[in-house]
Amino acid sequence: MTTKETTSFVYVTYIRSTPEKVFEAITRPDIARRYWGHENVSDWKPGSKWEHIRANDERTVQIVGKVVEVSPPTRLVMTWASPSQAADPASYSRVTFGIEEYDAMVRLTVTHDELEAGSGMAKGISQGWPVVLSSLKSLLETGSGIDVFAKPKSA
Repeated sequence: MTTKETTSFVYVTYIRSTPEKVFEAITRPDIARRYWGHENVSDWKPGSKWEHIRANDERTVQIVGKVVEVSPPTRLVMTWASPSQAADPASYSRVTFGIEEYDAMVRLTVTHDELEAGSGMAKGISQGWPVVLSSLKSLLETGSGIDVFAKPKSA
């Protein structure tokens, strides 16, 4: 039996908001679509499935998983996989949202671990999380997110 090498991605940001508003922004589809371009859809109970659905006419399911742990408004843990690999338990990684009051703001720590080292998923999330979490911060602090689908300008 071989074991795959795994890696983790951790991103910490500080947001002028409350833990309740940050938790709500992650778990409410109507808010998530405003900064992520996707909706996180679940009943948010441990063991329930969740889907990351593109907020467009096609409503493509981009990521699937299960809710592992929910402690509003400070912690959410869920599994994460491509729908095409959903049948393979080894393909799942894990995302933990840690939401901590920090004076008049929130320290949000997103830990995405159990990722296969060098995989397309590991590469994708290392580029994806910073822009998504920057957009979340912008939305909560200014009322509008940023374009998470923007591309770098050519030199």
